[in-house]
Amino acid sequence: MEKIQRPKKELALLSDFYQLTMAYAYWKAGIHQRKAAFHLFFRRPPFHGGFTIASGLDPVIEFIESFHYSASDLEYLSSIKTQNDTPYFDDGFLSMLEHLRLSVDVHAVEEGTCVFPYEPLLRVEGPLMQGQLLESPLLNLVNFSTLITTKASRICLAAQGDPVVEFGLRRAQGKNGALTASRACFVGGCTSTSNVLAGKTFGIPVQGTIAHSWIMAFDDEEEAFMTYAQVLPDACVFLVDTYDTIEGVKKAVRVGQWLKSHGKKLIGVRLDSGDLAQLSIQTRKILDEAGFQDAEIIASNELDEIVISELKHQGAKITMWGVGTNLVTGKEFPALDGVYKLSAIQDPKGHWKNTLKLSEQFVKISNPGRLQIKRFMNKDLYFADMLYDIELGIHDYSECIDLLDATKVYNLKSCTSSFDVLVPVFKEGKCVYKSPTLREIQKKTQSELSKLPVGIKRFLNPHTYPVGMEKELYKKKVELIKKIRTKMK
Repeated sequence: MEKIQRPKKELALLSDFYQLTMAYAYWKAGIHQRKAAFHLFFRRPPFHGGFTIASGLDPVIEFIESFHYSASDLEYLSSIKTQNDTPYFDDGFLSMLEHLRLSVDVHAVEEGTCVFPYEPLLRVEGPLMQGQLLESPLLNLVNFSTLITTKASRICLAAQGDPVVEFGLRRAQGKNGALTASRACFVGGCTSTSNVLAGKTFGIPVQGTIAHSWIMAFDDEEEAFMTYAQVLPDACVFLVDTYDTIEGVKKAVRVGQWLKSHGKKLIGVRLDSGDLAQLSIQTRKILDEAGFQDAEIIASNELDEIVISELKHQGAKITMWGVGTNLVTGKEFPALDGVYKLSAIQDPKGHWKNTLKLSEQFVKISNPGRLQIKRFMNKDLYFADMLYDIELGIHDYSECIDLLDATKVYNLKSCTSSFDVLVPVFKEGKCVYKSPTLREIQKKTQSELSKLPVGIKRFLNPHTYPVGMEKELYKKKVELIKKIRTKMK
């Protein structure tokens, strides 16, 4: 599968208004060029799970590469007025935006990588104003994509190697949500999509069957199957539950015999209602006895990873899964709570100064510094992650301190290898990263999941993957918290 080249769009205004007002204030204050570091991370794993799959980097690259304010953008910004009916932005600022080209450095977690709470998915370094302008669009591009990729990977784990087809277009949140979801689902492991535009845009295989309306357009169900077989003899998957599922299967078999007599193949049948476990068992018996042992049994109807796991446990004979609403909407967990925080800024002399956001809730206190993730392995499995500051380095590789509980220390002495997770993507605004194909990203997802301990992948009450902080960085964080609180008194 080759990467599809997509036309670049004018999306610089894909931003919350306060990003622009802060950018204007930075510029007026004369600090807009001061170098700063931001991190994008999330605080809770989606779906109450034990892992998350990073996604959305390719759209981030496209956004940064094409970032510019068009003439119409600037005209619109010039029209925005304050409550006193004066322009929000003066001509000098708008002129600066007209010639602005991003010069940021970006390090990122590659798509398809397993990630965990409080770990940076992106580190953005560069002029303060530029980093600020990127906050909302980067969160938009990463949050939803990561959420749906994670959901897809969970559903594909539940399917235990059976193909999963994404059927979510009609229930997705708008056309852009549908396209993003289709791409994210493929990254997560789905084999194909029903979304034809996603097929064209991303090169994802497209697949579909027939709807109940096809059957109801004919006087007889078998006539409907036969007519379809005559029109598309190489694509026959019959929806059999319009009136009576088992009778529908028997009619599909008779049309399948006709296909076989003409050198064609009954690809399968689809079940879309009823007791899917029992119906699939009965359907398998009918198909096998008629000589269609290789015919697929495709199931749909409000499926998710929990339902699929239960159907597997009940001995269902389903061989392919069509999943829609619960997949493309992340239904029970509709948003990844990704945030974007300033973590370091240079003073006028060019010295880095760490920053953090305080909160009465320790879980909402951000982490200071210019962060990297060191991932430790024990043979073939991931063992633990350590956040460290690239300025401070790692002083002790033997253990790290839990991010939320200083009394918990992770012993890393048994680990056999380690590597940095964030990779360079942009250097001074120039992309230095070669994006893999979507198929390659999908394979990476599967490889990553194979390296997670089984307990982390459980759907109910999963183990918590150990993520800690390098000792010296933790010490600096505590000192910074004390210093800020002292100033506040």
